[in-house]
Amino acid sequence: MTSRTADVVPAAAGPARPGRLGGLAVARCLALLGMVATHVLLDFTPEGDLSFSQWLAGGRASALFAVLAGVSLALMTGGREPARGRDRLRASAGLAVRSLLIAGLGLALAEPDSGLAIILTYYGVLFLLGLPFVGLRARTLALLAAGWVVLAPVVSHLVRPDLPVRGFASPAVDQLGDPGRLASELLFTGYYPAVPWLAYLLAGMALGRCDLRNRRLLLALAGGGLALAVLATQVSRAVTDPAVSDQYARGMFGTTPADGDWSWLLLVAPHSATPFDLAQTIGSALLVIAVCLLIERALPDAGVTFLAVLFGAGTMTLTLYSLHVVLRTPEVWPPDDPRAYGWHVLVLLAIGAAFVARGRRGPLEYVVGLPVRALRPADLRNA
Repeated sequence: MTSRTADVVPAAAGPARPGRLGGLAVARCLALLGMVATHVLLDFTPEGDLSFSQWLAGGRASALFAVLAGVSLALMTGGREPARGRDRLRASAGLAVRSLLIAGLGLALAEPDSGLAIILTYYGVLFLLGLPFVGLRARTLALLAAGWVVLAPVVSHLVRPDLPVRGFASPAVDQLGDPGRLASELLFTGYYPAVPWLAYLLAGMALGRCDLRNRRLLLALAGGGLALAVLATQVSRAVTDPAVSDQYARGMFGTTPADGDWSWLLLVAPHSATPFDLAQTIGSALLVIAVCLLIERALPDAGVTFLAVLFGAGTMTLTLYSLHVVLRTPEVWPPDDPRAYGWHVLVLLAIGAAFVARGRRGPLEYVVGLPVRALRPADLRNA
């Protein structure tokens, strides 16, 4: 079974409205299309070189989804002013139930033979890990994210040799019978290990606590994100054996080998969860999000509406990701045909545009959002 996918951030659907950060939906849509590219297009050219699609989206699309998950978590718990007291408890309770529903959906989607590593169970756990931090402000969250980038991979490297070895299959329903092994896979040894990946969520939460309508801030985020991504890549390549870097240019399977060799943590390979990988992909995510929000700000109202419909798939990524998993099963769509990429994109964009044009929420977004809407305080329901 292959092990590539991207994170999914359910979002509110509907046409663009005053105050709504439509650029975030554009970023989610780009992450979704990047994920589809890594699943459908070839990793290497006929000459044996890394393909452009894999170079561009490999590792970055999933990181973008995870950072956007953090932005969503911050916006749903008060935005720039974190929810406090009883309001925070109610919002957190709704989000906890939502996370469990998403994790359960991930276990169910692992049953079809899609050949993909399903991220949703990891995503549900990641969201639960983020709930204790929803009371923090942007500066504290940013500092915590920076520290997590460095320390979490070190902790993972220390503990993984003593944890059960996992296979490459996605977490599935039958693994509930062995909760210890399932927990170690979800937290440390799996393809999307939640403990190091919490760095993405914390970075996104810090972003969501900022004024995302401030043009100067967005320009700084775009430049800073680009600089961080380039610096992490170049430093890693300067201190890593070029042959090793080339060997793992396509990526790893969620973690570095648990063989006690600390030099693995210098690698910047996709899905390796090293400090350099986390830093590089956080930087690229910040760049994409900032650029999408800047483009939205630069457009007239008619342009914003057009953008909202064109990239409407970004408002219902949970539904469309689940549909994509089903489409990847051999019984539904012929597998491993790169020529099908355009059709996959067309289907996803068409469905997203239709739902947004009619002001409808994605069906799975509606279901998992029920506990959030039921328990969130009235003043946070339009966040």
